[in-house]
Amino acid sequence: MIVTSDELDALIFDFDGVLTDNRVLVFSDGTEAVICNRADGLAFDHFRAQAFPVHIVSTETNPVVRARGAKLQVPVMDSVSDKAAAIAQLCQTRGYDPSRLMFVGNDLNDLPAMAAVGHAVAVADAHPDVLEAANHVLVTRGGDGVAREIMENVIGFETR
Repeated sequence: MIVTSDELDALIFDFDGVLTDNRVLVFSDGTEAVICNRADGLAFDHFRAQAFPVHIVSTETNPVVRARGAKLQVPVMDSVSDKAAAIAQLCQTRGYDPSRLMFVGNDLNDLPAMAAVGHAVAVADAHPDVLEAANHVLVTRGGDGVAREIMENVIGFETR
């Protein structure tokens, strides 16, 4: 366990490359789809049962981000051009202390958000600069159950 839930106000996930494997299926009509991991769904159920605040903040404009957030019952900020500003907005509206936030990212556009929080986490297959900036690097690659690893091994929620 890296940090306990008592030491955090909230957990914030990037979407593409964190809750997905960073690949996209593009259909002939131009619509897109991504693959998500059901183990993450169970983790989000557990966060909700513990009344632990979780958010998704993404630069992606694809409706799939909101659809997955709705399925997980997690608030989504999508089409975000500046993730650090989005986190500042969450702090202002929700009363979060930035030093008590955990952000999980994978790519260069996540670096400002990682710098804006007290606990920066990178997925195992993150960009080298993101790995270097992280306070903690997961064993799990993006899309392979990142939220589940956070729940069980980083925050250390009991699952039984």
